Amino acid sequence: MLKKIKEMENLNEISKRILTIKKTFNVPRKLVWEAWTDPEHIVQWWAPKGMKIKVVQHEFKVGGHWKYTMPMPDGSEFISEGVYSEIVVPEKIVTSANFKPMTEGVTLHVLFEENEEKTNFTFSVIHPTEEYCQQQEKMGFYNGWGSAFDRLEKMLNSVVE
Repeated sequence: MLKKIKEMENLNEISKRILTIKKTFNVPRKLVWEAWTDPEHIVQWWAPKGMKIKVVQHEFKVGGHWKYTMPMPDGSEFISEGVYSEIVVPEKIVTSANFKPMTEGVTLHVLFEENEEKTNFTFSVIHPTEEYCQQQEKMGFYNGWGSAFDRLEKMLNSVVE
């Protein structure tokens, strides 16, 4: 019983450190999975509109590293990188993530649920603290990732047309 109480407390604590976006894509799960796991697809949607992204490293396996860079207008570089800790083909990806210089030390949980010919997509980011989570939300988490997922959706729809 005590163990169950501790598990509930832990889940409650995590719920205060997590931001989630849910979306349904009108394409089969296989296509959404490929968009997340194939570098040729990643470069088409990962960056904000009008920006280019370069896949520097992409070892899609548990323990594998990924690193994407994006040149900024001021000449600096925005770096996205992490290490995969769990991969369940074609259902789930869990990875550490740093988005330098804006966000560091988070964990991404990406779920792909088959829904007939559609895909229910859940993207969750777990932050190290509740305060950091709130700060990231205020910095535009939903607009930033929402924009990327809109680009992902357009890319996916163009593939099936």
